[in-house]
Amino acid sequence: MLTIAVTGATGTQGGATARALLAAGHRVRALTRRPDAPAAAALRALGAEVRHADFDDRASLDAALAGADALFAVTTPFGTGIDTEVRQGTTLVDAAAGARLGHVVLTSAAHADRGTGIPHYESKWAVEQHLRASGLPWTVIAPAAFMDNYAGGWSREGLDGGVFAWPMPADRPLALIPAADIGAFAALVLRRRDDFAGHRVDIASDTCTPAQIAAALTAALGRPVVHEQLPLEQVRAHSADLAAMFAYFGDTGLDVDVAGLRRAYPEVGWQTFAQWAGGQEWTALRGR
Repeated sequence: MLTIAVTGATGTQGGATARALLAAGHRVRALTRRPDAPAAAALRALGAEVRHADFDDRASLDAALAGADALFAVTTPFGTGIDTEVRQGTTLVDAAAGARLGHVVLTSAAHADRGTGIPHYESKWAVEQHLRASGLPWTVIAPAAFMDNYAGGWSREGLDGGVFAWPMPADRPLALIPAADIGAFAALVLRRRDDFAGHRVDIASDTCTPAQIAAALTAALGRPVVHEQLPLEQVRAHSADLAAMFAYFGDTGLDVDVAGLRRAYPEVGWQTFAQWAGGQEWTALRGR
């Protein structure tokens, strides 16, 4: 049994990883800026120790990491900016080095090591490089596009009218993964750290075209859903960063060896998009 600190524990990836680690019998130290948040209370109820930690407060990170065996690290530019993500990620890695942790698992993004030019991929790559140079035992897991995003934001809004609005051609494949599978794979890496130390692994659970996603959503909602290609200009008006990402998805794509991952690590589960969609709560949409 290890004591594993988990950053972003009240968020999507960190929360999924914390739950997977708790289910595997590890001691989880959930790090969050908001220890009183409902998501923190839910983790506490599952047996996690919840600690306050702020990426902009090195002392809080030092205190939160003291005595831990390993760290699951997640950084984000959203709500802050890419410069902030690099600064905070660097501070977190330095705190982990100061605590002399036995292993750091950093979650990044598939293809972030390929010079994509996508701003929030480049910031994650900068954090990766700092981790590699830290002297810490490390593993980078690099998820593909999140299935969970299809249940919220503009995607969810479009589904109100039976439209899956997505800024990609209907026939362009995209590698996808749900947060639960990211958490399961992270837990596997932390359990088998000797096998994964010093490795970077792109991960995905399925590959689907927007047309196939619309068909899976049709089955999950029980009513027709059609794909409409959202213009990149419309995305760019909201975020140049996201527009660059979708342009990359459309032009280059995310190639991840889904079949190889399924063969090598069957214990993760690796949900298809149809399985994930079928397990979501779509009640409010089904009635429309």
